[in-house]
Amino acid sequence: MQDDMPTALNLPMMDPLPEATQKYFDICQDKLGMVPNVLQAYAFDAEKLNSFTALYNDLMLGNSALTKLEREMIAVAVSSVNKCFYCLVAHGAAARSLSGDPALGEALVMNYKVAKITDKQRAMLDFAVKMTKESGSMEEADREALRAQGFTDRDIWDIASVAAFFNMTNRVASATDMRPNTEYHAQAR
Repeated sequence: MQDDMPTALNLPMMDPLPEATQKYFDICQDKLGMVPNVLQAYAFDAEKLNSFTALYNDLMLGNSALTKLEREMIAVAVSSVNKCFYCLVAHGAAARSLSGDPALGEALVMNYKVAKITDKQRAMLDFAVKMTKESGSMEEADREALRAQGFTDRDIWDIASVAAFFNMTNRVASATDMRPNTEYHAQAR
């Protein structure tokens, strides 16, 4: 794969980018100091990029009782099971940044069970990981374990939705050899 390509696939970005896409990329550059490679990877098709970003923004940034950090924790725990290099690096950096704790980000990447998190967060990650490893065996007891920790049914929906999203994106990233931006490696350390 060429160093300037976000994936191993030869799917060049639209040229020129649609005005709305260019604005979005400019916002990313201003806020993050880069345009994430995942966005560049999807930029070969405006509809695919818009669908991806709309769902991502809703799940990860939209209204939810789950904190942004908790959603990033789910992303990292799921990505750890799936061994998704892109998401472990990118979302590990986000977990470090949001928590202010580099050790938390590293623990989540390696084994969330050693992370210094609350019992409620551990139950959330247990649910997301079980869903990732053996979704066909999910049952009422799994949902009850979350309710016992104070999660509402809406929270359970959000946990499942974030976990499902990252299971999908992990597989796309792995299948296309999507590479994280080098900037992520040094963030929040």
